[in-house]
Amino acid sequence: MLLLLWALPAAAHKPSDSYLALAVEGKHIEGRWDIALRDLDVALGLDADGDGQLTWQEIQDRHGAIAAYALSRLSIAAGGAPCTLVAGPQQVDDHTDGAYTVLPLRGTCAVIPRELTIAYRLFGDTDAQHRGLLRLGEGDNPRTAILGGERPVQTVPLSQAGADGHALAQFVAYLRHGAWHIWIGYDHVLFLVSLLLPAVLVRRDGAWQRVPAFRGAATDVLKTVTAFTVAHSVTLALAALGVLAPPSRWVESAIAASVVVAALNNVWPLVPGPRWAAALIFGLVHGFGFAGVLADLGLPRGALAVSLLGFNLGVELGQLAIVAAVLPAAWLLRDTFAYRRVLLPAGSLAIALVAMVWLGERAFDVKLPGV
Repeated sequence: MLLLLWALPAAAHKPSDSYLALAVEGKHIEGRWDIALRDLDVALGLDADGDGQLTWQEIQDRHGAIAAYALSRLSIAAGGAPCTLVAGPQQVDDHTDGAYTVLPLRGTCAVIPRELTIAYRLFGDTDAQHRGLLRLGEGDNPRTAILGGERPVQTVPLSQAGADGHALAQFVAYLRHGAWHIWIGYDHVLFLVSLLLPAVLVRRDGAWQRVPAFRGAATDVLKTVTAFTVAHSVTLALAALGVLAPPSRWVESAIAASVVVAALNNVWPLVPGPRWAAALIFGLVHGFGFAGVLADLGLPRGALAVSLLGFNLGVELGQLAIVAAVLPAAWLLRDTFAYRRVLLPAGSLAIALVAMVWLGERAFDVKLPGV
């Protein structure tokens, strides 16, 4: 666990995603492809002078290489025949996790597509966790899909087979989005782990003691996870509906700070009251973080409720998977010296250290040396 945490500062921001938006008119495809410059720098070495900062000139000098690299890892076919794709002049845009290059795309298919078969292998040789988030179509009801990973080739229909089928497809797509983003959102995962580690123990007279019955530990976890779920569901909905939209840097910094506090609270009591109360308060902040993912992905207005519900349930399924992995192991180890005196305090301090690195990077928009 400690070795895994040591490696996490390199992923202080959310893991690697790109955003592929396509629209089809007759035989023609128009779109844009947003790819993180930090990922392209790893793959292509964009930072020519090695100073750790990318300038516009350094990016411009490699526009041809960027386009060639990206297009060699994306192919689109219709009716069994490949569509031609070309990239236009690139621009730079900001997302919640940094700067992205924007490739305008134009393509032509041999036939008028009824569906597109998309093969996506961007960064497949350097980052197994990278995913492409597809938005196909314009208006209120676009199609969405998660590209790459175990499903590098997918066929996405253009027409709506019916309102019910489309709504179900949107629900399932956003369910997968939610589950995927909780599993790769290291800050959310470590926040939950910080709350779960002491769930099998109770603090008495300044020392941790075992919880006698599994039911007591499970009840404590149920209260904590429920409070976290209710809180982040509220702020996720408010942000998705445009009611509240705090700056992303504030949100990401506050999420990192919540991980620091939750982890240190396992070593030195900092937060009075039960853990579920802390989960409720900090969950409000994490909800805005999930909303940032939806903002980058694009929430279809024509299926807003269905998509939001699917994403939220996906997040909950992801959380339950984390609980199912951590709680039984913690229960089995709770009586051991290693758990009480080594894993709980040292693991919590390691989590706090990682989160402090994240906090410094996010609050001051810097990349700390050596991480």
